[in-house]
Amino acid sequence: MREMVYFIGAGPGDADLITVKGRDILSKADVVIYAGSLVSKEHLEFCKEGVRIFNSAMMNLDEVIEVIKQSEDKGKMVVRLHTGDPSIYGAIKEQMDELKTLGIDYEVIPGVSSFTAAAAAIKSEFTLPKVTQTVILTRVEGRTPVPEGEDLEALAKIGASMAIFLSISMIDKVVAKLRRGYGRNVPIVVVERATWEDERVIYGTLDDISEKVKAANITKCAQILVGDFIDCDYEKSKLYDKSFTHMFREGINEDSSDLHK
Repeated sequence: MREMVYFIGAGPGDADLITVKGRDILSKADVVIYAGSLVSKEHLEFCKEGVRIFNSAMMNLDEVIEVIKQSEDKGKMVVRLHTGDPSIYGAIKEQMDELKTLGIDYEVIPGVSSFTAAAAAIKSEFTLPKVTQTVILTRVEGRTPVPEGEDLEALAKIGASMAIFLSISMIDKVVAKLRRGYGRNVPIVVVERATWEDERVIYGTLDDISEKVKAANITKCAQILVGDFIDCDYEKSKLYDKSFTHMFREGINEDSSDLHK
């Protein structure tokens, strides 16, 4: 009898940021294939005795699928442990398509992404009233291109909050494109290894962030957050405005005693 294959988001770094469901399944797995270059090895401490562990940093797609297939043929439960949330730059679509072809069932357990962890690190909210209600997740082109129309300069013209993945090694290129897109100096923050013990946060603007990043020697594992949301005036949300009613708060008496009924 074949077991299910689970794609699990391990979170951005801190091992406690995996979901309860994700850790529960991980603790029962017979085989774990984890992204060793990005996922904390601390997660492996929750695996059961006798589990077989593979580091996918040294494997190609065919090798990953072969391990899963052989394990499934033996009735073993397999966990594919990805960093952050696997749906964002996780390259899981190609793996799931291969499993579908083989008739192997799978499930995806979401996780905390590094972009939300980075926002938490700087204690900020991406979506502020009268500032922006849109968040763009993207990357600059490098060895892997981006689709036409998704150039960073074009996206910056929207003026939305941005979280830029996989681009810190090209910080000069990122800043040049953002400057042309925004057309002005805007706040920018680099969060290296968000939620890890050695997390570092660098605040700046388009005018000085490249220099600061180079001085700190940050070349990988960093989120670039850009936009006015980092430092701006904003309008308070209607959600908690006492003069604004909605289906859960319609006609509430201002007497605080009503809040406990």
